[in-house]
Amino acid sequence: MSAATQNHAARLSEISRLVDDRPAERVFEVDRRIFTDPAVYDAELRHIFEATWNFIGLESQIARPNDFVTTHIGRHPILVMRSADGKVGAFLNTCRHRGTIVCPFKQGRQKFHVCRYHGWAYDSSGRNISVTEEASGQYPPSFSNQNHDLLPVARLGSYRGFLFASLSADVPQLEEFLGDTRAFLDLIIDQSDSGEVEFVPGASTYTFDANWKLQFENGLDYYHFATTHSSYVDILKKRNASAGPDAGFTAEPEGEQEGQGSFSFDYGHAVNWSIKRTQLYGRPLGMDTARLDAVRQRVGSTRAKWMLRQRNLTIFPNLQVIDILSAQVRTWRPLAPDKTEMVSHCLAPVGESAAARTLRIRNYEDFFNASGLASSDDNVMYEFCQTGYDAATAAPTQGYLRGIADVGRGESAHASELGITPSEWSFGPTSFGGETTSIPATASGAGCCGTPRGRRRDGSRCNQGNGCPRDRIRDHLPRGPPARRRRMGRLGRDVLRGCRLLGAGMARRIQHHQ
Repeated sequence: MSAATQNHAARLSEISRLVDDRPAERVFEVDRRIFTDPAVYDAELRHIFEATWNFIGLESQIARPNDFVTTHIGRHPILVMRSADGKVGAFLNTCRHRGTIVCPFKQGRQKFHVCRYHGWAYDSSGRNISVTEEASGQYPPSFSNQNHDLLPVARLGSYRGFLFASLSADVPQLEEFLGDTRAFLDLIIDQSDSGEVEFVPGASTYTFDANWKLQFENGLDYYHFATTHSSYVDILKKRNASAGPDAGFTAEPEGEQEGQGSFSFDYGHAVNWSIKRTQLYGRPLGMDTARLDAVRQRVGSTRAKWMLRQRNLTIFPNLQVIDILSAQVRTWRPLAPDKTEMVSHCLAPVGESAAARTLRIRNYEDFFNASGLASSDDNVMYEFCQTGYDAATAAPTQGYLRGIADVGRGESAHASELGITPSEWSFGPTSFGGETTSIPATASGAGCCGTPRGRRRDGSRCNQGNGCPRDRIRDHLPRGPPARRRRMGRLGRDVLRGCRLLGAGMARRIQHHQ
């Protein structure tokens, strides 16, 4: 093994020591350097972003032949195109000649893409169709036998119009990777009669001076909402008091227990959701009673109920789909340990009414837009955190303890409604705000097992209810190893636990292959 490889393996091993993860002792502590260390940042790009599936756009963005969009996977510029014959392709957006960016535009429609440096040209299938002055170039004979086409990504897949790509071929099938997160994508997609979603024209692209993981975590954090966004909450309360009948407010079915919950899934994905009898805001789906009734008839009352709930879905490593007062798709790209690029789109079901679209856009502008009342709050908090993390000699942070006392695994009544099986789950009061999607609180009104009055795995009943002592909870949980060992761990809290596993695991893999 070369000295450089040995040094790299040793550095990755050091990363594993920055996260103290002892589930049996309910300990999860994070060294602040996980957010600031350039070596951690480099490892995340190489072994996370550039080694797994990334969201790269919607098929509806390239609906016509020769449509294109550009994006990034980690440090790699990507060109996504629909060819003249209708096939979707994704390629490295770099000329085969000198490496120049082939397409410098964000989105458009072109039959051909011509490199602005030396004029090499490619069609919308990525095929090289011209090498400038090739005949007079005195190239060696081998040149004509080389492949000059754009380099395709290793893997490309689509789930109901959501496009994902991987630079590595060593990834699971896309549907396996997404797992039960598909149920939550479906809750947005199926709001459209045609089963299609689209981005409202326009996007917000901006940077904040903080680590990318802060955005990842914040999307799974209800705890901050009332404090960080207090001015926005005050405005919502005033609007609620004067709202008309077409404001889109809806009510939960009679008997539903209020609360906040979360599900954690394999490969680092997670979703936060809430059940509230009094909504702070209206939703486009709730504006038209007849329209909502038609959706219920088509998808069923249970799924319609979930469509009307707040849901923040995070698909590791670069996608958040938030469906609350409007719907938003957030993607991010690490630029440095302390700088992140964010791209935000307003997501909408195809075919919604003009009135619903107007409400969707107004709500989006209020909350999600870069100049809105909430996103700007979050960006300031990210940068405040990053400044605090520069105190590298300070004690580990304590931001992952809320909700760590109890664990929900196995059967969950809420998950059963959607036909899903999360690896872990939580449910607590509306003020719960668990900071750890993987270590949840016991459901209000249920036994420690998360089933009504706590039915154990063997079928017997637990009568402890909410009073089930923490030191006895293991008696009621499924035993044995996880259903599947993830190479990166459960990267949600998870993204930090993954940094530890990444360090130890990648070091072993490097040594194995030398």
